[in-house]
Amino acid sequence: MSNCIADNLLKKGKTVIYQTAPVLLENIIDYKMNKQKFINSNFYDSILEADLLIIDDLGTENLNSMKLSELFIILNTRLLNSNNKITKTIISTNLSINDIFKFYEERIGSRIVGNYDIYYFFGDDLRFKK
Repeated sequence: MSNCIADNLLKKGKTVIYQTAPVLLENIIDYKMNKQKFINSNFYDSILEADLLIIDDLGTENLNSMKLSELFIILNTRLLNSNNKITKTIISTNLSINDIFKFYEERIGSRIVGNYDIYYFFGDDLRFKK
């Protein structure tokens, strides 16, 4: 579903970033700690300003206080449009709502539950049907 939405927006000339939560948060930490030389010096701004940010597999990352802080900043900035631009975010996860509050604390959980439409998808994993 996320791929279809991303494809449609890209065809309309919108900017889309699609990344798994572990890779996204690791890259942000590396960027901020200058562990990697990023070709794009606007790396962090592009995450905050992309028309659509898709965070895939939330809940599979190894959490620490820095990653929690960065996830909060990303979600809050995009929700409040404090980047002076209307932005949308899709989050996919296998976590329950209770697990989101348990793993990500109240500040992040309340933003996800209070500001996102929640859809449940059921059925067989298409990756097993190849």
